[in-house]
Amino acid sequence: MELGQEPPQLLKQKLFYAGRKFDYEVNRIKLPNGAVGDWECIRHPGGSMAVPVTAEGQFVLVRQYRFAMQGRLLEFPAGTVEKGEKPLATIQREIQEETGYKAATWKTLGQFPNAPGYSDEIIYAYLATELTKLDEALAHDDDEDIEVVLMGADELEKAILTGVPVDAKTIAAFYMAKAHL
Repeated sequence: MELGQEPPQLLKQKLFYAGRKFDYEVNRIKLPNGAVGDWECIRHPGGSMAVPVTAEGQFVLVRQYRFAMQGRLLEFPAGTVEKGEKPLATIQREIQEETGYKAATWKTLGQFPNAPGYSDEIIYAYLATELTKLDEALAHDDDEDIEVVLMGADELEKAILTGVPVDAKTIAAFYMAKAHL
């Protein structure tokens, strides 16, 4: 069954927080199996990400400080889809802001839920190739503390398998992209 085609019965909805990037709700719902209860949910407009690969076969990643994790994670560039924006437009903007690269070729890798136990966020993943380095880096968002990192496929896979802090969307998209490289 396709996602979103089997909604629960909404008995009561309460918005606890309306934020800049997401909303937080606690809903009393009746699940398809008949269970009734209160469930928390983060409502998110979706995210878009790229797996950028240079002509030399190097992956372009960022090591980004994440306050919730209290440390730095290795990630592919990504961003929140803005209202009225297409996911591809989001990542075409974000890749330039976060990495200083621009891609001439974009291939859709697919989409996947990011944290379905508590959020409706869908990540749209793209393979970005034919990269060119921008003459001048674009300004980062105020909350971005980013270092650009280039890694080969073997080096990135080793980082993933040996416990280097790598976020889940990066791991998923890396394995999705390997089939196309």
